[in-house]
Amino acid sequence: MFDTLIDAQQLHCHLQAPELVVVDCRFDLGVPEAGRANWLEGHVPGARYADLEADLSGPPRTDRGRHPLPSAAELCRLFGRLGIDTTSQVVAYDDNHGMVAARLWWMLRYLGHRAVAVLDGGWPAWVAAGLPLERGAVPAGTAHFTGRARRKRLVTLDEVGAANALLDAREPARFRGEVEPIDPVAGHIPGARNHCWRDNLGADGRFLAPAELRARLAHALGRSADDTTVHYCGSGVSACHNVLAQVVAGWPEPRLYCGSWSEWCRDPSRQVMMGDA
Repeated sequence: MFDTLIDAQQLHCHLQAPELVVVDCRFDLGVPEAGRANWLEGHVPGARYADLEADLSGPPRTDRGRHPLPSAAELCRLFGRLGIDTTSQVVAYDDNHGMVAARLWWMLRYLGHRAVAVLDGGWPAWVAAGLPLERGAVPAGTAHFTGRARRKRLVTLDEVGAANALLDAREPARFRGEVEPIDPVAGHIPGARNHCWRDNLGADGRFLAPAELRARLAHALGRSADDTTVHYCGSGVSACHNVLAQVVAGWPEPRLYCGSWSEWCRDPSRQVMMGDA
């Protein structure tokens, strides 16, 4: 079972496995239709497509961020359409170092499905290895997925202020409030520390070794991470990359505040912090 990362050659070796389901999660926030177009142009053989906004986000239920978490029932229907059932080995990939793929990884684990991994290096690594491509649409799946939300892995707006270890996955300038290209208010949640999700990666765009991830996360937090650590970002997407990094590092799976900064900053009664503190 692959439950964190898988490399391109390992995935290629398992392409014919009957339990394998590959999901293409490429998405461009600036050009939302580009991900599906790129999938149609070429993808890992057999890969179905999941759109960040149309599939991996839903109506506000647990949160009111920019990419709200779908309900458990909605997620079960989505996973069935992707051909995933409780016996599936899922591999997710994108073309942005696993940022969106990690969202699908987290969602499956949130419903109790552990056999899910992110393609390390993503689509660029697959292409660079000269591995086979497939073009055109892949029919929707007809699987029946069952799962139950692990509520303890999710943090809501009223709970996040009590977190004793809160890590922000956004770029340092956004964390400090120097720039804010997306949300209406700049800054960060009081008590948060910053570990940009890109700091989980080496120069080759792949995840760092577990020991290096532990060192970087511990430096950012000022302590070792554990299952009470809460990760957030702008809208609950890149924070999943940090959740994955913490698990790859060999530490317990942490919690996710899916509403993230986009929800927190909408409420004028919530305190906003600027700078590194």
